[in-house]
Amino acid sequence: MTVTTLPVARNAEERLANIQELRQRVHRMQGTATSHPLPTLPVLDGLVRLRTGASYAVDRPGLAMALMAGPSGAGSWSAVVGVSDFGLEAAAGFGVDLDRTVLVPEPGDAWLEVAAALVDVLQVVVVRPPARVTQHQAARLSSRLRQRDALLISVGDWPQAESRLWIEESTWTGIGRGHGRVTGHRARVAALLHTGQRRDAEIWLPADDLRLKTADDLVDREPGRLSSVG
Repeated sequence: MTVTTLPVARNAEERLANIQELRQRVHRMQGTATSHPLPTLPVLDGLVRLRTGASYAVDRPGLAMALMAGPSGAGSWSAVVGVSDFGLEAAAGFGVDLDRTVLVPEPGDAWLEVAAALVDVLQVVVVRPPARVTQHQAARLSSRLRQRDALLISVGDWPQAESRLWIEESTWTGIGRGHGRVTGHRARVAALLHTGQRRDAEIWLPADDLRLKTADDLVDREPGRLSSVG
């Protein structure tokens, strides 16, 4: 018989946190539906707030790394399925704990089954579907997310996603006249919530120190730029 022990609370706030933690453990063991907030990086606060039981869609791996970095940095285990170009150095710079990250770069046709199995044991699962996801497939995995207190991040469209994030415009720093190297990536990121509300923000993905920052946190230090729209 296994006994779950919670730390001794020193005040009312800690007692409440302990009760909530115990409740989440019970829900997870019983497989009953639950949802609660997960840590979101401060640079993304104006765009999205992560919650378990939900799915999120992004248009590229860099945004997936930014979303998973909050829970991962706070101790959650994560998995990345079908993203063969997932950059480990970039992910670590964003704040992803690689020691708590499982990679399945080539799941083949069994990608959905692999993702579902990982949802059973890990809290954050990133997946790149190889083809269009049907409503039925999304509904099956959504039910599992709610029961297992987990969340999904799709690199590509996902039916009934809680939020969809994409990069509308990018500017790279560090490029001179035919020379130099990229040292920073400033992006205008848009988010469309399931309610229809749209939000926008400019962030560094990443700055020249490989960290995520809001556009106001860093002044351009490089004379050269290369811009791209879309």
